[in-house]
Amino acid sequence: MTGTVIVTGAGSGIGRAIALHLAADGYNVVVNDFRAEAAAAVAGEIGAKARAVAGDVSQEADVAAMVATARAAFGKVTHLVNNAGHVHQALFTDLTIADFDRMIAVHLRGTFLCTHAVLPGMLERGSGVIVNIASQLGQIGGIELAHYSAAKAGIIGMTKALAREVSARGVRVNAVAPGPINTPLVRSLSEDWQRAKAAELPLGRFGEPEEVAAAVTFLCSPAASLFVGQTLGPNSGDVML
Repeated sequence: MTGTVIVTGAGSGIGRAIALHLAADGYNVVVNDFRAEAAAAVAGEIGAKARAVAGDVSQEADVAAMVATARAAFGKVTHLVNNAGHVHQALFTDLTIADFDRMIAVHLRGTFLCTHAVLPGMLERGSGVIVNIASQLGQIGGIELAHYSAAKAGIIGMTKALAREVSARGVRVNAVAPGPINTPLVRSLSEDWQRAKAAELPLGRFGEPEEVAAAVTFLCSPAASLFVGQTLGPNSGDVML
């Protein structure tokens, strides 16, 4: 494959695995993370076909700088993977407005801002691919994760709506909704939650970042040409559709 992909939140976990998979497939990769050192480390793993860009996807200026860096280094942005995430665990009655706002800002506002920045160029060229990382909790909800579930459900809804708008103009938009994956974000949740969740899964285990990256790599490829507004679920059987 050839093309240039921006992967947000790519300094660790699922984002890192996605960046490495797409680089191995031949893409130029812009590695974004709010931690400059983490982004640089992953870009260093990839080599000359990568650029690291630190920035917060919820901030319009940071997103503009990220896209400008991508275009300066590699030209047109052909693919976007909105992966940047944030997790926080609390009962609904204990959530603060700041907790809720930050969750929505990173996930939903971030997905909007990054997509809004690259979509005009894709539409002008009549081609492009956008993959949004949601979660199975956006489909079924999660105890002590109401704000996270709401943000991820919003991403799924945005994916479907945008796909209806732009698919006929050559831009494919899809989502991936992982189940629990062995990442620093999931490991930051309580051990009780992790044990209980693993026991619920038909597969009996959490997934690995590389297993999610494989689904994203597929959706980025021409082999996924008929996938429009879909939500793929590498979720260990937690959600069956």
